[in-house]
Amino acid sequence: MSGKLFGLGVGPGDAELLTLKALRLIKESEVIAVPGNDTENSVAYQIAKSVYGGLDEKILLPVAMPMTKDAAVLEENHKKAADDVEVHLKQGRQVAFLTLGDPTVYSTYLYVHQRILERGYEVEIVSGITSFCAVAARLNMGLVERAEPLHVIPATYKAEELEGILKLPGTKVLMKTGKKMKQVRESILKSGQQAVMIENCGMESEKIYESAEEIPEAAGYYSLIIVKESN
Repeated sequence: MSGKLFGLGVGPGDAELLTLKALRLIKESEVIAVPGNDTENSVAYQIAKSVYGGLDEKILLPVAMPMTKDAAVLEENHKKAADDVEVHLKQGRQVAFLTLGDPTVYSTYLYVHQRILERGYEVEIVSGITSFCAVAARLNMGLVERAEPLHVIPATYKAEELEGILKLPGTKVLMKTGKKMKQVRESILKSGQQAVMIENCGMESEKIYESAEEIPEAAGYYSLIIVKESN
């Protein structure tokens, strides 16, 4: 009998945001797939280990997920990841794939999920706390109220495109802003809107920036900005 793959959302950084269901499945799974070449340096691994001391007794499967836009390189790595997971599924093992935040939101896990599903195996996604909800809660603020729309945007657009996006009504969540922080900051300031940012939300290295002016020109990958129309 084949095993089953679970895509587990482990939240954005605060280990206490790991769900009871995700923790149960981590304990029950023989194999723990961890994004990255070095499992111990993975944030997702560190979150899970901080609440479950038996993690290293499992079969740990590192899954390379290079940060590139090269379609050929991505396809090669996504296929290899699916192949590595399938080896264990064929042996009847349950695999838990740890994913930061929620597996359904800009998650590299989905590329493995889709391939394993196409190959006829049983798969299941387990939701986690999203980074933008955690950031809003950390700042004691609401994301949207009444009929306000919410736009979740990867901040990888060109400056002129981002400036157009910032004109959308409602709240804008800008994710993955790290490498383009200077451009993003300038676009927000030009828009005249209010903005707050958290870098490494819920982690020991967390930093909070309470206005667009405070946002630095350079920041880490786990940086998220919430932009609201000025009152």
